[in-house]
Parts: sequence; C-alpha cells; structure tokens
Amino acid sequence: MTSRNKWWAKTLRIIGIVLMSLTAAFTIMGGAGTSCVALNPTGFGEKFAPIARVQWLYILFVLVTLAIGIMGVRAVVLLVRGTKNAYRYALIALALGILVGGGHMAASRLLRGSSMPVDMVVYTTLLTLIVFLLFRIPGIWVGVDFAKTATEKTGRQAAAIALGASGLLVLSIQFIMSPTHSIDGINYADVWHTSLTLVGTSLVLVGVARASAWKLVRLALAHNNKTSTA
Repeated sequence: MTSRNKWWAKTLRIIGIVLMSLTAAFTIMGGAGTSCVALNPTGFGEKFAPIARVQWLYILFVLVTLAIGIMGVRAVVLLVRGTKNAYRYALIALALGILVGGGHMAASRLLRGSSMPVDMVVYTTLLTLIVFLLFRIPGIWVGVDFAKTATEKTGRQAAAIALGASGLLVLSIQFIMSPTHSIDGINYADVWHTSLTLVGTSLVLVGVARASAWKLVRLALAHNNKTSTA
C-alpha cells in the first residue's frame, strides 16, 4: 500500500480540504458582513462612526475580501480534484487573506480601538495556513501531496464533508458572531437570516446528496462485480 492510500494520508487530505472550505466560507461572510458598516458607517452608533473618514478603504476591504473568499472556493475545488497547482493556489489565497485581514485589523484598531470581528476570520485563516505548511513536512507530504490526483473516493468524501461543514457554519454564524455583532440589543449577524438559512441548508443537503450518491455507486459496483463472477 502506497503512502497516499494509507488511512492517515486520506484523513489529513480531507482535514485540509475541510479547513480550506471553512476558511473560504468564513472569509466570504466576513467580507459581506463588513459591507454593512462600509456602506453606512454612521448607521451603527458612535463605535463605527470613525470609519466614515476612510469609507473608501472599507469598501475596498469588502471587495478584496470577497475576491479572496472566492479564491478560497476555487482552491477547494482544485484541492478536491488534486490538480498540479492546487496546493500553491491555496497558499496564495491564505497568505492574501492574512495580509488583507491584517491590514483591516490594523485600520479598525486605529480608528475605533477594536478590530473584532475580523480577528476571527484572520485567526482562522492563519490556523489553516499553519496546517497547510505542516503538510509540507517530508514524511507527511509524501502521503498528502495535493499536487497528485486524489482517488475518486477520497475526493468525493472530502467534497461531501466540506460542503456539509460549510453549510453548518453558514447556519450557525449568527449565533457564533452574536457577541461581536450585537448593538443596542440587535444581533446584526442575523439580519440576513433567510438568505443564510437557504444557503446553509442547500450546502448541507448537497453534501449529504454527494455522500449518498457515492454510497449508491459503490453498492452498484459491488453488485456488478458479484454478478460478473457468479
């Protein structure tokens, strides 16, 4: 059995893909969430009012962060397929996320004395980057190597789990971010409740459907093999 076919290699590969998908989803939601104060900095009390002085900068943060989030989604697709440039593309997306997120944190702390909730997105991105860098340890990389095509089973499993995990994150984000998004008793992380519920539920259902479809394919193949050898 080659290193890539060992259980630990498959598990680490799936963990990496799931972490990347969660980071991408978190980044996109972070960019979308920042649009509220970027477009209306004086509409959320004195805490965010100083942003009005550099409103253009926060609009830029929104656009660039969304673009990086989309890069993250593409990185997940490449990792699942095991394309040659998948690992490098993921590292670039993560590095850009930390760079732009770090700038966002610095600007917010300078203007309003706090950078939450962007901190959580940056720390999540940093964690994922550290994990991906650890994958490059020779003894680990020989099994994980994202530059080599994954087995169909591993790719499908990773895609299904990533979709389900991202869906659960979207469904629960209003609760996770409530402490940093509640102003005057209003949880602004829940203002897009219907949209988040639809997107999150869809992702979970698609993930379950992919996992179920793969099981059906395996059962069909096993049945055909038994029939052909009978």
